[in-house]
Amino acid sequence: MKHSILLVEDEKIVRVSLADALKSEGYTVLPVADGNQALAAISEADFSLVITDIRLPEVSGVEILRTSLTENSSTPVIMMTAFGSIKDAVEAMRMGAFDYITKPFDLDEMLLTVKRALELQTITCENIRLKKELTSYYGGPNIIGEGKAMQAIFALLDKISRTDSTVLILGESGTGKELVASTIHYQSSRGKRPIIRVNCAALPDELIESELFGYEKGAFTGAVAKKPGRFDLADTGTIFLDEIGDLPLLTQTKILRVLEERTFERLGSTESTTVNVRVIAATNKDLEKSVHEGKFREDLYYRLNVIPLVLPPLRCRQEDIPLLIDAFTRKFNDQMGTDVTFSAESVHMLMNYHFPGNVRELLNIIERCIALASERVIRPDDLPLHLSGTRAQKTSLLTLQDITAEAEKNHIIQILKLTGGNRSRAAEILGISRKTLWEKINGHQLAL
Repeated sequence: MKHSILLVEDEKIVRVSLADALKSEGYTVLPVADGNQALAAISEADFSLVITDIRLPEVSGVEILRTSLTENSSTPVIMMTAFGSIKDAVEAMRMGAFDYITKPFDLDEMLLTVKRALELQTITCENIRLKKELTSYYGGPNIIGEGKAMQAIFALLDKISRTDSTVLILGESGTGKELVASTIHYQSSRGKRPIIRVNCAALPDELIESELFGYEKGAFTGAVAKKPGRFDLADTGTIFLDEIGDLPLLTQTKILRVLEERTFERLGSTESTTVNVRVIAATNKDLEKSVHEGKFREDLYYRLNVIPLVLPPLRCRQEDIPLLIDAFTRKFNDQMGTDVTFSAESVHMLMNYHFPGNVRELLNIIERCIALASERVIRPDDLPLHLSGTRAQKTSLLTLQDITAEAEKNHIIQILKLTGGNRSRAAEILGISRKTLWEKINGHQLAL
């Protein structure tokens, strides 16, 4: 997504030079010279970010801040101020401004502040989207299911949401661990505060600590300004640590300290930062086995395992499959403007499939069928070939791309078994980055 920025600055040289710098970073910029133009622009369009001088003719930057927050509270606002007006900038921060920059400012520092603000805006918008999706599709108990397995989960979720305790969500890949974490957060007393999601497996080892805990200016080459970490952003809210079983041991030690003391140090700093954060972690790994193998700290495991929540695989809740099909069909029909349904035979075939990729795999199947549907009713022949052994003769019609993908999938499984599930070692053998390996595991829907 290309971010759009409203820049409000009455000094032409500053306005033009800053606008050019922002455009060179790939942003869309609307530069205006006074507050009246800014207010008109805010009323007509949504911006990813607003940058405004505090002292402006006629309409002040504070008024622009107030209007922007009223029109769209998720849009961050950066205030620019002369040194003598810092008091006004501090007041703007109390009102809800993201940050302020004093003039004359360092351009690199401004660009990093913009980047941080846009990262926050992306996270905020994602939270809003997920919250709407939860409300729209999952209603009361937030997750679809009428069978005994899910009813037990619902009862436990209701109790968990009333507490502030640490939760460890266990289950195979694709069972809905992120959705459950979101449900716990939004039903809790922290529901109006941010939930920050971190996929530990997708972050390179050398970046994990700076992403989680942030860093100070000068902490390392390229750190030209202070950057808050994910724990900073989650303060007063919730942090969801997905795939926590993939964290390096050194980072596990620092996570343990946050859980025990609610404090941490940013990279390059000797001062402790205190946060009020609820931690929800998730993994598809056997953490007890990882503890015995020395790959996961025993004390961290017990600190995370305050309230364990085990999600059942889809093959163990067959009775919920028709409900999920109906919900996902409505979802993608709404998105694509279609009116497609699944025949009883198709639903029966899906109910008898073992779903190694669980709910995520079913979601992908429904989306694919609706996107490619040539008629309003999805029949058995419209389903993916691997769902029915009776159509095995059609496998000869597989494309070269299908065959290549299957070979890649099998090779990744073989290497992961060879390394005992060590993704860093597996990525090294495969000649790819750990992030790329995670993306391929997710793309192939491997339930590891």
